[in-house]
Amino acid sequence: MAIITLTTDFGEKDHFAGATKGAIYNELPDVKIVDISHSVSPFSIPEAAYIIQNAYDSFPKGTIHIIGIDSEINVENKHIAVLLDGHYFICANNGIMSMICAEIVPEKIVQINIHDKIETSFPVLDVFVKVACHIARGGTLEVIGKVIDHIKPIKNIIPFVNDDKTQIIGSVIYIDNYGNVITNIKKGFFETIQKGRSFEISARNHKFKKTFEKYSDIVDFSVPHDKRHDEGRGLVVFNASNYMEIAVYKSNPATVGSASTLMGLNLMDTVTVNFSKI
Repeated sequence: MAIITLTTDFGEKDHFAGATKGAIYNELPDVKIVDISHSVSPFSIPEAAYIIQNAYDSFPKGTIHIIGIDSEINVENKHIAVLLDGHYFICANNGIMSMICAEIVPEKIVQINIHDKIETSFPVLDVFVKVACHIARGGTLEVIGKVIDHIKPIKNIIPFVNDDKTQIIGSVIYIDNYGNVITNIKKGFFETIQKGRSFEISARNHKFKKTFEKYSDIVDFSVPHDKRHDEGRGLVVFNASNYMEIAVYKSNPATVGSASTLMGLNLMDTVTVNFSKI
């Protein structure tokens, strides 16, 4: 039985997510549909790229992933279907796939060309669903598109490194439900530039000189519980996806605050790492 996932910026208020599911069930009544997220910030390509990169490989090979972000077709925003790592991705060619493709080479990319057969102002429902159901039935990508060899890159996917390797300039690509701030600096990349040197991470006027393996590492458990004051303290971790994350211990944006609210960090803000000179 085929699995189709949905990642969109539709939210929960409007009919878009429900209508998309209905259209899929209309064609494939026995398919399984999984919502990855409908809460991507409107038109936020970096957010969607981060979410799908970190969710897709939890699904079985052969899963079909519909990504409905900035999907209106125009001369600069074509639609693509990508076979990568045994999974199928259907989305606009607007950079969403470049974060995954930077680490894994696609097996096949096609530019979808069935639009002349479909009249639509809602391409996720009318085009992406048709393509997903075609694939779920065992159809090939060449039937619904023309093979191409590259995709549009996403801006700010790779952090900047200066010539003498003493500084990394990254950016915030995602803010999670806890208000933790995820940057585009991956652990392996950081360690390659670091080469064991001391460092200072700067985010606005906040500075950090160490990273932690997990959030609770900031707690000194030898101190009696009633004498600890760890909640609300800022820290830096490399998260489960190996991205540098600026966090607040046991954060809650509505109560103790979060890295985003307390430090004033927003999407695409700059995060700088300065290393000592060799």
